[in-house]
Amino acid sequence: MQPNDPILALLFQTLCTVTLAAVHYGLWRQRRQSFHATWALAWTVYAARLLFISLYLSDRQLIWLFAHQVVTGWAALLLLWAALQFAQRLRWHMRYLWLGLISVAWAWYAVFFMRSMATAGMTSAVLLSGVTLGTGAIFWMRVRRAPSLGARVLAWSFTLWGLHHLDYPLLRALGSDVQLGVFMDVSLIIATAVGTLTLVLGEERAALAQRTAQLEQLTRLLLRAQEEERKRIARELHDEAGQTLTALKIGFDLRGETDASAQVATVLGQIRNLSELLRPQALDDLGLVPALRALTQDIAKRTQIEVTLEADDTAHWPPDVAAALYRVAQEALTNVARHSGAAHAWVQLETDAEGIRLIVEDDGRGAPTDPRPHLGLLGMRERMTLVGGDLKLGPASRGGLRVEAALPAAGEAS
Repeated sequence: MQPNDPILALLFQTLCTVTLAAVHYGLWRQRRQSFHATWALAWTVYAARLLFISLYLSDRQLIWLFAHQVVTGWAALLLLWAALQFAQRLRWHMRYLWLGLISVAWAWYAVFFMRSMATAGMTSAVLLSGVTLGTGAIFWMRVRRAPSLGARVLAWSFTLWGLHHLDYPLLRALGSDVQLGVFMDVSLIIATAVGTLTLVLGEERAALAQRTAQLEQLTRLLLRAQEEERKRIARELHDEAGQTLTALKIGFDLRGETDASAQVATVLGQIRNLSELLRPQALDDLGLVPALRALTQDIAKRTQIEVTLEADDTAHWPPDVAAALYRVAQEALTNVARHSGAAHAWVQLETDAEGIRLIVEDDGRGAPTDPRPHLGLLGMRERMTLVGGDLKLGPASRGGLRVEAALPAAGEAS
């Protein structure tokens, strides 16, 4: 073994420790959580500890041993503070600085007055071991509170590392078998880095899932509020404005004012069409199939596209499911009328043991070529997702576009 092999091994461990510090610094820059910044500083100081012990092994100057003892205490205090920040979200106070001064005073006393390598080494090892084992205990509590792979890896890493710190003063003299110790330290550094990244990714996934659930809930509430508002406006148009215009038209008819009566009739028809577009009365009064029948007849009348409806009129669905299926059919037929150039469209509503399927096909140009998201398509897909269904697009058997909305049997109400 070459004399410089222990120093080279320690320098390699220093590089690995700096890499771990860089990982925490990057996480702090991204997430702005204070404990990541503290861990970054702690591992940087820990790397300085390794540099000082390397210098001491090189020329045996007590000043390097003193510096090693000082930064060992600082690294231990920073690691403890990072663990407490992570577990309890503690805040920094200036009065904590006296702990760092005690570390300096003890290192000066042990190295320059006691001149006891055993005492200095044991003090450093016990301090680092206690802090590291404490950090492991914090992550074990995290595992019990919120089990995750990242927390489990960190718990094992810090626990084994804490036990390994006792290896130096108890089993080996200073400077002997450094390569073995460095190999174990580097392995634990890698495990700590992997555990940290795994824990952060798990937290990000959990946060994303929570935000997604909140967004779905908000979307569901918005769509429900939208349907309720449409229903209210449609009812007011039909009952208030419609009745007023109807009375006005009757008055014009009785007075023989045919032109004015015709104009009122036109406005009355437009209001009725708008009322049906906002919320078809048949959907609330008669159910889904009569509403689809009225929709297909209206589309055929306004666009001259022949629309065929095949539907089972014996099943009944909850109001939110019926509204979702109706809006999908309405949007799909609107797209057929606007973009497909079709002459014929087919609407099919099927119910079987697997659930419900609404299929809208046409013989037009097929799927749109515009790569940009289509607002109507996004709305259809969102409505089906919120009632537990799915939406698929594909080529129709007759050459156009096929829109299929499927809802499993669990979503069907008999």
